[in-house]
Amino acid sequence: MNPLTSAVFLDRDGTIIKDFSYISSPDQVELIDGAAEAIARVNAALVPVVVVTNQSGIGRSYFTVDDYDQVKARLDELLAERGARIDATYYCPHKPGDACQCRKPNTLLFERAVSDLGIDAKNALLIGDRLRDIEPAIRLGARGVLVPKDATPAGEIARAKEWTRVAESLSTALDWYLCTN
Repeated sequence: MNPLTSAVFLDRDGTIIKDFSYISSPDQVELIDGAAEAIARVNAALVPVVVVTNQSGIGRSYFTVDDYDQVKARLDELLAERGARIDATYYCPHKPGDACQCRKPNTLLFERAVSDLGIDAKNALLIGDRLRDIEPAIRLGARGVLVPKDATPAGEIARAKEWTRVAESLSTALDWYLCTN
C-alpha cells in the first residue's frame, strides 16, 4: 500500500482508549485491549494512522486544550511502548450545536487530513464506536467500520449494518482492511 494514497482514520475515545466521558487527565488514559497491536500492524504496512476526534469538553470548559494535549501525549507514549504510533491527530473543540464544520459527522477534519497528508479518500477507512465516526465515509467515498461498545446505541449498529461492516474489535476491523488493500 502506498502511504500517500491510503490511510486509516480512527476515533479516539471508545476506539483506541476506553471512554470515561470527557477524559481530561493523562491518568485516565487506558488503551483498549489489542488496540496498540492492531495499530502497529497498520504502521508496519506503511499506512498512515490518523485520529479524528470530537472533544466538546474543551468547548464546555470541562478541560483545556493543554489538558487535551497532555492526554494526547500520554496516548502517544502508551502506543510507543507497544511499537505503535499515530501519524496525525485532528480534533474538534466545539460543543454540539455550535454549527461548526469540523465536528463529526461533518467532514472538514477528514478533508484537512486528506489535503495535509496527500491521502486518496477512496482508499481510506474510517473506524469508530459511534455512527457519527464513520458516516463521513459516505461523503468522502471511503469505507467505514463500526466497532460498537456498550455505549453504542442499538439503532446505530442496525443502521451501520445497512451500508457497511460492523466488527467486534479494532483489531478485526484493521485486519479486514489490511487483507483487502
